[in-house]
Amino acid sequence: MKGMKILVMELCGADLMGLPLFKDLSEKEIDQFLQATGVQIKTYGKKERILRAYEKNNCIGVIVEGEAFVITEDRFGNESISHQLQRGSMFGSTSAILPVTNISSIETITPTTAILVTYHDLITVGPRLGRIHGVVMKNLLEAFSRKNFLMMQKVELLTQKSLRERIILYLLQQEKQERGENGKIPVPGRIRLAKILECNRSALTREVRSMEEKGILICGEDWMQLVKDKLND
Repeated sequence: MKGMKILVMELCGADLMGLPLFKDLSEKEIDQFLQATGVQIKTYGKKERILRAYEKNNCIGVIVEGEAFVITEDRFGNESISHQLQRGSMFGSTSAILPVTNISSIETITPTTAILVTYHDLITVGPRLGRIHGVVMKNLLEAFSRKNFLMMQKVELLTQKSLRERIILYLLQQEKQERGENGKIPVPGRIRLAKILECNRSALTREVRSMEEKGILICGEDWMQLVKDKLND
């Protein structure tokens, strides 16, 4: 893939402890998994595409460091942000497992390191890894469930009747997942947020300003805070 570099260094089990894919495995067991599956370690710069829409893919990836967005593309080439990936997030699993064309791109927000394992290797190492393989597959199924939940959230978000309702619901969804100091909810820049909400950036700016003027919303450089007492006014 364009812009992709293979790291000279190697990651070990200690570097991957805490990642959801390797939950309940020891450092030694993770090392065994890496050796058995021939995991690739790759690094990307800021705003690079890890995976491109309609590109053939046979690998399941895991973010080790950095952040990225999942970007969906329709048949007219219009892009919209589906959700954000952080350390431990997986990508490429659907197109790697099913013989279908990948319709999503993965674009980095920051410099990012990821590991890639081919689906074929993941399946065929079962007899050699025993319990380790069973734990990884269990974790993979849990990851699929989380991904389905995020998709349901996205559908709920986009079915809201007004942009204000989308903004409020988005912030409420984010509040459950990641809450900053004093109720401040971290948010991406306005361009990214407009893509997430699938609206025009100017319309988003106007609506945010209106919500601030009415006391519904308090905004900082990279955060927003809902004033819930004002929501029903």
